[in-house]
Amino acid sequence: MMRNPLETYGALGRRYGDAIRVPFGRERALYVLSRPEYAEHVLVANQANYVKAFTYRPLRAVLGDGLLTSEGETWRRHRRVVQPVFAQRHVVGFAPQIVETAAKAVERWPDGVMLDAAGELRRLTLDIVGRALFGSELAGEAGRTGRSLEILQRGAVAGTFLPGVAAKRGLYQRVPGLSGALAQLDGLVQRVVRGSSGGEMLHLLKERGEFTEEELHDEVLTLLLAGHETTAASLAWTFVLLSRYPAARERLEQEVDEVLGGREPQAEDMDRLPWTRAVLEEAMRIYPPAWTIERDALEDDDIAGVQVPAGSTIAIPPYLLHRNVDIWPNPEGFQPERFLGDTGRSRYAYLPFGGGRRICVGAGFAMLEAVLVLATISRTHRLDLAPGMSVPLRAEITLRPAGAVPMRVTRR
Repeated sequence: MMRNPLETYGALGRRYGDAIRVPFGRERALYVLSRPEYAEHVLVANQANYVKAFTYRPLRAVLGDGLLTSEGETWRRHRRVVQPVFAQRHVVGFAPQIVETAAKAVERWPDGVMLDAAGELRRLTLDIVGRALFGSELAGEAGRTGRSLEILQRGAVAGTFLPGVAAKRGLYQRVPGLSGALAQLDGLVQRVVRGSSGGEMLHLLKERGEFTEEELHDEVLTLLLAGHETTAASLAWTFVLLSRYPAARERLEQEVDEVLGGREPQAEDMDRLPWTRAVLEEAMRIYPPAWTIERDALEDDDIAGVQVPAGSTIAIPPYLLHRNVDIWPNPEGFQPERFLGDTGRSRYAYLPFGGGRRICVGAGFAMLEAVLVLATISRTHRLDLAPGMSVPLRAEITLRPAGAVPMRVTRR
């Protein structure tokens, strides 16, 4: 499971179905549950019985007590402060910055050359989050930040299997490689907090006066990393899939051309670009950025017929849920039309942003950003994989391409 979690989960699902108990040491069991009713029970109906699993402790050592890792009153207080910036009425105001940043980035891409699409998209999304939320230009930090994240994700996964020390940040600071990665991210946060000229999120976090200096650091770090890494990965997978499915790409380009008529996209175009949005949603179904959601049970429970004792760890893997053949016929196929019109599916059959009260606070911002970036790039450029090229996956904290994704850029 540590070496290749996706293959292990897939093999378990094929052999044992969608409710699996895996012995995980002498004192606990891991339940892998991949049906909508299980997800709804754990994440919504009885969510008070479930807390972030012990597997998140290494991530907490890296990110501190930001929204992604905190619990209880700390989480509620942070959510209350951060939530207003991501309200829909505020999110649409970020659209001009998103489009301007994307358009300028694409204009720098030389026609006909091979670029690392994953790296370029990380650079772009980090710059968008920096500008929109914190008033900082961060494109130049993308390379170092990406390498640091890769190192720390591997360290966090390894730390899952060393629970006695996994939650201690001081340990990571003493390990060669990990210490440098942590220092790079800490330095990035300090530059944002101290050198920023504005940004609605930073203004809110500072002016509310509810955060200590350490809490401010943790929340800025969480929003910077979670706000760009997952969106960049989703966009990278989207362009990989569009390269492999030319009919879907042609339909997307036709929609973009007809709706925009040569102009840049705006927030008001979101409802006018249903195929563009469906393409992204289908890409996130096949490659969900948060590929597993894990909780620890506080008390004994009955999860839609599955008996779970207190202390058990529950995994709700969107990677398996999104491939459940009872819900998603031809689950490995790329079919964006699944997301057009009234599908009749349970809302818990599709969890790219999680669910319940801990659903990703920035989900609306992420979708606005992804749709506008995809439309902005597709309006003027195409990205193509080399013939026969495969793109391996890496499942750690997020599901992302393993390494560079060389794609040829062509101006339309």
